[in-house]
Amino acid sequence: MTRRKPYTKVKKNHQIRANHVKGMGDVVFKGFQCLNSECQEFIFIQKDEIGRDFEIICPTCETITRSGEETQFYEYELEDKRSNSVIEEGKFAILHDEYINEAQEYKYCIICNTMKPLHLFDRHSSRKSGRQGECRLCKKIYNAIKNQTRLTDQHREAAQKRRMYLDLSDTGGKIDSKKISNRFNNRCFKCGKDLRNVVPKERPLDHTLPIVFLWPLTTENATLLCREHNSEKSGKWPLEYYSNSELKKLSVITGIPFETLAGPPHYNPEAIKQLKKPEHVDRLLQKYAAYMPEIIKLRNRILMYEKDFDFFEYSTNISSAWVRQADQEYQRVIHQKGDDVSTESNTEMCNHIPLP
Repeated sequence: MTRRKPYTKVKKNHQIRANHVKGMGDVVFKGFQCLNSECQEFIFIQKDEIGRDFEIICPTCETITRSGEETQFYEYELEDKRSNSVIEEGKFAILHDEYINEAQEYKYCIICNTMKPLHLFDRHSSRKSGRQGECRLCKKIYNAIKNQTRLTDQHREAAQKRRMYLDLSDTGGKIDSKKISNRFNNRCFKCGKDLRNVVPKERPLDHTLPIVFLWPLTTENATLLCREHNSEKSGKWPLEYYSNSELKKLSVITGIPFETLAGPPHYNPEAIKQLKKPEHVDRLLQKYAAYMPEIIKLRNRILMYEKDFDFFEYSTNISSAWVRQADQEYQRVIHQKGDDVSTESNTEMCNHIPLP
């Protein structure tokens, strides 16, 4: 299936492109402080250049960080205060292999030309680095430019797609935003920002389990986030966005089992059950017939996660032409991603759904 022709284009004039950043958009670095306590050098070295046996020389003091060796910081004696005797004595040292292994990963942003921690780049499964070329900040600014010029029919189309997903997820009743805010003490769950005195649009309710996986938003399971973190979280499975401790806390607040939050992405079983009812599938196809390409995407994504489940088979009147088009698109994606389509790849596809 061909991509929709873009409505707008951002023309870039006089763009700053640093020579040392060209061709480095997918190169990942390890960054760490020199282990010489008198040296302030912060060393960056390409991750691919750090082999099993490594030797890294500090460019400032020439201290060598070498695999299999260690750096000692002091000698110690463990005393028993009751008997005033020494239980153990030894040296406090850091193993170089462990030090390099724990070093944070970085890469260059191809827009602002700066080196940033890898987690500040959104995931992109088809790139070598597994991350997008531009950092989240640059991407946010770029998207703001694009969104200012979106045409009315684009907004209408995005709204219809979102309506379709809300319809399929079956929210099951009115949302009590006040109860949700009180449960989170009127603070963003991610950063703790006080949201008591901000306008409603600055305190959005997040689908803790993404709507793209057909999970409903309810008064019980919603998460209160500030606008910035709601935008960052959008479309992501909880495991991809929150730390382990945050997931445990979120489980307590929302009533969603920790195993679900910390487990792999999967579709809402209740929504899948509904998609096995012919009358439900036919109603869906007829109601959103104007957005059949999006329905085909949904069918193919579910097919990737729920093997052998094709809700088109439960329709009593869908044309074989639509089925053929869906099958061709599915095979194209499978061929592009490889026979073994990873969970991360599937999630990445879901994250690209244009839901406002």
